[in-house]
Parts: sequence; structure tokens; C-alpha cells
Amino acid sequence: MRMRNSFFSFLRFICASFFIISSLQSEVIHSSSGLHSKQYTPPSTSVVSKPTIMLDAGHGGRDEGTKVHTFKEKKITLATALYTKRFLEQMGYRVILTRGKDTEMSLPRRVALANKTRSAIFVSIHFNASKNTEAKGVEIFYYDSKDADRAKSSRKLANYILHHVIDQTEASSRGVKIGNFHVIRETQMPAVLLEGGFVTNTYECAKLRKKEYLETIAKGLALGIDKYLKS
Repeated sequence: MRMRNSFFSFLRFICASFFIISSLQSEVIHSSSGLHSKQYTPPSTSVVSKPTIMLDAGHGGRDEGTKVHTFKEKKITLATALYTKRFLEQMGYRVILTRGKDTEMSLPRRVALANKTRSAIFVSIHFNASKNTEAKGVEIFYYDSKDADRAKSSRKLANYILHHVIDQTEASSRGVKIGNFHVIRETQMPAVLLEGGFVTNTYECAKLRKKEYLETIAKGLALGIDKYLKS
């Protein structure tokens, strides 16, 4: 009798163990099924490419540009171009400079480089001079090309840049004008030439000597370019 009871107890233990194990397996299978029902979606790695911008620092090398005592235009055109490049690259643009240091470069070479790289736009940076020492302010030129679309785009680019440069610097605006400069005439893309102030004006020249002021011009240039390319 005692053996019989022991046998039934052992049998109940086996059945209970089997039930527990079966339940655990069912839970694991159910849990695994739930995990696999949710598919993993990898994050998007697509990158929207932005157009290439060509910045042209006027003069360079033996071509010093306008010179007032020891103050040379070629130095501030390069500095402004470098500051503008930095701002644009922070926005995600690819920027090419016609010159990145104090080297002489012919006008045809500047144009050839812009056309070869198929840049979206071309912006030449200069500073003004006048026999009238009272002359001041910022002006920008575009070429009235026979290609109506290019002329229209160049004028639109000029307007955006001038607006933002004036907004950043609070300089006087001399407006958007038609010009026949080689670098904006012979390039194949929308092109403008900025005159960022007069080195022959004592007040403006004092500001142009300061890094912080050149950076405000550069920021205006970058914002104007960005606005144009997004429009």
C-alpha cells in the first residue's frame, strides 16, 4: 500500500513537471513570435547633395588690387572668401575657391575653372575705390547676358546677396547694377561680382581692416547664396 501511494505520488510529480515545462515552452514560443513580428527598419542613410559654389577672391600675387598705403585689396578679398567658404560649408555646401592663398591668377583661368567644375553659381569678391573719398557702400554687378534665363538668375542672385550683406553690415546700399566684367561675362552659370565697400573712404576702410566686419560681409554673402539656391 505504501509502495502504491509512493508510485502515485511519483506519477503526479511527473505530470506536474511536464505541465510546467510545457507552459514555459509555450510562453517562450509566444514571446519569440512577438519579437519576430516587429521588423527592424534601418535608419535612412540617403543624403541630399547640395550644389557646388565657386568663390572668386579678386586679385592676388603681384596684382594687389586697390592699395591705400599698406592696405591691399587682395588681402581682404581672400579673407572674405575664406570666411564665406566656412559659413557655406557649415550649411552643407561644397565650395571651390579660384585661389586659396596669395597667388596671381588670370581672369581666363578663373573663368575656365568655374566652367570646368560646372559650379552652380559664381561669386567674385572685390572692394571698391574712388577719387571721391566720400563714396561709400556696397554694390553688386551681374552681366546682362543674351541668355535671358542666365541673366534673370544672375540678377536674382545679386538681389539676395545684396539684401543679406546690407542686413548684416548695415552699410549703405548702392544697388544691383549691370556690369561687363570678364569673370561674370564669360562664365556659363549665374554669376555676380560684389564690391563690398570703399577702401578709399576713411570710415569704411577702418571697418574693412577688422576681421569681425569682414565676417559680417561673409555671413551676408552665405545667407544670400543659400536663399537663392533654396528659392
